[in-house]
Amino acid sequence: MRKPSLDDLNIFIVAANQHSLTAAAAKLNMTIATVSRRISSLEATLGVELLHRSTKGLTLTPHGESYYRECEELVLALDQRILDLDQTLHSLSGPLKVMAPVNLGSGPLDAFWRQFIHCHPEIALTIELDNNVADIRDQQADIALRSGPQKDSTLIQKHLGYIEPILVASPTMQFPLPRTIDELAGCPSVAAKMFSEWQLFNQEGHQQTCHQQHFHLSNDMNIVLNLTKAGAGVSLMPASMVANSLQKGELVRVLPEWRGRNRDIFLVWPSRRSLSARAKLFRSELSGFLSQQTWFHSAE
Repeated sequence: MRKPSLDDLNIFIVAANQHSLTAAAAKLNMTIATVSRRISSLEATLGVELLHRSTKGLTLTPHGESYYRECEELVLALDQRILDLDQTLHSLSGPLKVMAPVNLGSGPLDAFWRQFIHCHPEIALTIELDNNVADIRDQQADIALRSGPQKDSTLIQKHLGYIEPILVASPTMQFPLPRTIDELAGCPSVAAKMFSEWQLFNQEGHQQTCHQQHFHLSNDMNIVLNLTKAGAGVSLMPASMVANSLQKGELVRVLPEWRGRNRDIFLVWPSRRSLSARAKLFRSELSGFLSQQTWFHSAE
């Protein structure tokens, strides 16, 4: 036997409470014919008559009275939960949990976080930074920034653009700066473990893999940045991390015609239907912020 739908049960409860098809239709924002048809469908599914229709309105039958007592509290509670969830999803006031890689979320996005909470003080922002790709659902996050496309096909993914890794060094480095790609191999270098093998590309599309014996290594990009600024060697780093240092003159670009493999940046979330108004606002404002940064190349 076909099970009654929650929508039909809700229509029955509302009609019983209103004692009128007309009043029920107005409350449910439906036509009278639709309300009558759905109640008849529920009765056919259950095999009993639930409501007496008369010129005086609607009254519960004995079967209807029994069914009403069993269902009313559960249906109305579920309806309220759905209403609360709908309000939560569509409200610009409330919590928003965002995940992001450490090296992008801390430093390059500092100005964005300040701007966002200043413009939207009613949003309670939780920011979780982690270079390990934790499951967004397990972490109960609303939305996440990711480097590279995600293998999970159930995630909705929006490509925002890309960041170029570039070669940089301190202008005070004692070793002469390399003038050609061949000279780079003999130059002291500092690298993050995630960027220890340097694949470089020039403007003509030529590719060069540099098997550097890095003098310093770290699993933390900020350590690599600090060592590079201290003159320890050349490093290959995302343009987002070194933009301020280049502007201040703490670093200089090395072999500017060469760059590393682009780091594609994505926003991901579990489902289109679960993206709240706050997450949509975040998505829009982050895209706008990134499009204005010199170190970011927005997707077309």
